[in-house]
Amino acid sequence: MKRTLFFKIFTGYILIILSISSLFLLFSFKSIRENQINLLKDNLENIALSMESRIYQFLKDKNFDGLNSFVKGLGETTGTRITIIDPEGVVLADSEENPELMENHATRPEILNALYGRTGSSLRYSATVKKEMLYVAIPVREEVELIGVIRVSLFLEQIKILLNSIRRDIIWVTIIIIFLSLIGAFLFSRSLTVPIKELVNASSKVADGNYDVKIYLKNKDELWSLAESLNNMIERTKVLITNLSEQKEALDTIISSIHEGLLVLDKKGKILLSNKSFKKICGFENIEGKLYWEVIRDPELGELIRDVEKERTGIIKEIELLGKNYICNASYLSKYEEIVLTFINITEMKGVEKIKKDFVVNVSHELRTPLTAIKGFMETLGESVDKKNRRYVEIVLRHTERLINIVKDLLALSELEESRIKLEVENVNLEKLLKNVITIYENEIKNKKLKFVFESEKKLPAIKGDSYRLEQMFINLIENAIKYTDKGEIRVTLKSENKEVKLEVKDTGVGIAEEHLTRIFERFYVVDKSRSRKLGGTGLGLSIVKHIVLLHKGNIDVKSTPGEGTSFVITLPVST
Repeated sequence: MKRTLFFKIFTGYILIILSISSLFLLFSFKSIRENQINLLKDNLENIALSMESRIYQFLKDKNFDGLNSFVKGLGETTGTRITIIDPEGVVLADSEENPELMENHATRPEILNALYGRTGSSLRYSATVKKEMLYVAIPVREEVELIGVIRVSLFLEQIKILLNSIRRDIIWVTIIIIFLSLIGAFLFSRSLTVPIKELVNASSKVADGNYDVKIYLKNKDELWSLAESLNNMIERTKVLITNLSEQKEALDTIISSIHEGLLVLDKKGKILLSNKSFKKICGFENIEGKLYWEVIRDPELGELIRDVEKERTGIIKEIELLGKNYICNASYLSKYEEIVLTFINITEMKGVEKIKKDFVVNVSHELRTPLTAIKGFMETLGESVDKKNRRYVEIVLRHTERLINIVKDLLALSELEESRIKLEVENVNLEKLLKNVITIYENEIKNKKLKFVFESEKKLPAIKGDSYRLEQMFINLIENAIKYTDKGEIRVTLKSENKEVKLEVKDTGVGIAEEHLTRIFERFYVVDKSRSRKLGGTGLGLSIVKHIVLLHKGNIDVKSTPGEGTSFVITLPVST
């Protein structure tokens, strides 16, 4: 059963009031009784002192009959019991009983104190009169000699009657105080809980989405300040909710209008958000709350999501979904442990790219035969013409050779770009392979008077790769270095780092400006076109190099300063 705040506060006040009242009654009764007994002791002592001179005279004259008559008369007058005892404890006179029949009183506590010269008192049951009595005894002296003891006593029934009367009055007063305190506690508890209840009701309405609530309290106290603060908070919350709703509507509109597919996943792979474009891709409408693999069962997509979760970084990958090609950009939100994926449809682009590739391949194949024939005829013609016309034949031959190289490189690049290409993987000794390639260019290096340095780490590990493709890569790199270096040196180094082999081809040639560095791996892109034509460059060599590196799951980086030279750094894993 739920206990209200009013019940708790009111119950607490009841317990406090009852506890205080009980303690008050307990200690007040005890205190009043003790004070009353002490007051009676003082009265009895005063009575005893007032008769001391008369008793002294009777004892001195040994007039015990007169003493007994005096004591009985005084006892009736004062309403007390008076007893006279000699120093031996023998009762000489008593206002209530026959002294001759009474036992020796020397052992009574109050008598013992009086016999020692002190005022004695005792509250006990009297064996003589069979009632509880209060006794006070004082010594009677003749100069310094003790000649007797006066004991004055009073029945406690009189005290009990008085105490009972006082007790009744105190109980009634206490009951009235308790009653009034309970009324006050009730009113106070109610005055405290009613505004709190209003605050709770208002908070509940706000929690249910009602922001038109207003709290009004009469008393300007702390709760009134709290109510005002809550009213301000509700107003501000209302404004914030309105703004957030407008922003959410705007965001939903923007997300819906995005042509690219959008998908947001939580750390368990559950779909949190998607747009219309993604729903068109997967062919389902209500997908929020489902696991992504329930909507699209694609191994490539699953592998991409697992890689992003593992590496906690962004990955861009081309994947095929339901017969269409997409560029999937997956980003990891570390703060929320969520993954955001966008899907850009490149199916038409891939179709156009394939048409272009097929066109290039077909044209290259068609051009290769006539170009070879032209080269052969021009070489034959060159032998028969005179010196004056031989210069024109040489120009035709040089351009024919360049066209043949372009066709050859285009065919090689088309073959490398083919996604289904398979590498002939074997253990490759890169040091040996590089030495064979360098041998090809020994004469050309001598003719240009260049210094060539080859450095290889001892016990360089062999890598898993295609030796033919790697040889193509080395030929293009070294050929480029020789072409664009007129003086200085070319340095080729091989070393192993963290289960990888690092190749660096560094020259002291013309260098490449920074604005060209990001584009040098594009096909047909050349930095200095006039120089490239003069040297017979096709603009495809570095593109071929990059494709071979990527096929071997490696990385390529380039650093260059115009006028100082260029450095190509390739990193290949030992095991691909």
